[in-house]
Amino acid sequence: MSKRRINKVAVIGSGIMGSGIACHFANIGVDVLLLDIVPRELNDKEKAKGLTLEDKVVRNRMVNDALAVSIKSKPAPLYHIDFAQRITTGNLEDDIAKVGDVDWIIEVVVERLNIKKQVFENLEKYRKPGTLITSNTSGIPIKFMNEGRSEDFQKHFCGTHFFNPPRYLKLFEIIPGPDTDPAVLEFLNSYGEQFLGKTTVIAKDTPAFIGNRIGIFGIQAMFHLVKDMGLTIEEVDKLTGPVIGRPKSATFRTVDVVGLDTLVHVANGIYDNVPDDEEHDIFKLPGFIATMMENKWLGSKTGQGFYKKVKKTTEAAKF
Repeated sequence: MSKRRINKVAVIGSGIMGSGIACHFANIGVDVLLLDIVPRELNDKEKAKGLTLEDKVVRNRMVNDALAVSIKSKPAPLYHIDFAQRITTGNLEDDIAKVGDVDWIIEVVVERLNIKKQVFENLEKYRKPGTLITSNTSGIPIKFMNEGRSEDFQKHFCGTHFFNPPRYLKLFEIIPGPDTDPAVLEFLNSYGEQFLGKTTVIAKDTPAFIGNRIGIFGIQAMFHLVKDMGLTIEEVDKLTGPVIGRPKSATFRTVDVVGLDTLVHVANGIYDNVPDDEEHDIFKLPGFIATMMENKWLGSKTGQGFYKKVKKTTEAAKF
């Protein structure tokens, strides 16, 4: 077994997953550097205060706001609120050199291959040799993401896919790339079990890996059944939740938590990359999903998805 130790990690991307992953590492006593992009324009509050785009509070606004939202979310991502002190925030322009001081870099940016490759190119300029570097991608092939990187980068690179919310969901997929050192896989497999409290699974580098390949199939099947059978959202979630041994978020509430945009990226990736799958048509998105995307009804993060967040709600509408 490797004598590798994880004392500090860098999480790149502070969205729902990035902040959640940062919080869970803080839970187990690891120091975290959480980085995100720099805003390109001032918001109304910043304008009123006379701030400029060069002020640090503005440059770190996106990461600080995202982390604050995550910490206040339910179920709580932290074991104790004080553990947030283990997380240091910054941005990818002023603070990217700090990744040279960490033991593990975890990329959690938007699910677009070109953006991820650009992030990796920038990170490699500051990453010290031997540092673990992994992606939390939901389904982009690992072999595509490490193209053009150095031998040391490719050797220490693989997918480490957490599920949302990272503190609570047990499955932790590890997806090797074509050049991943077996010792890296062995270490991550053990670390996930012993320290992160996960059930770790080594997955093949196939579209959507294991969990999302199965999960998206189930959700997509429900999307089509709703239309074909005239079912309501509430009826489907009543029938696909605890009554059949699944979480109370069931089907549509789960999509709201994950984010419709994430689901669309993964579903489209499967549809495009498994043309010979016997259930290929299941992965084709129905028209109402396009309408929701156009309206930005993406789920919990936008306040409305299949369910809408309102100030007052009945007991029956709670999850």
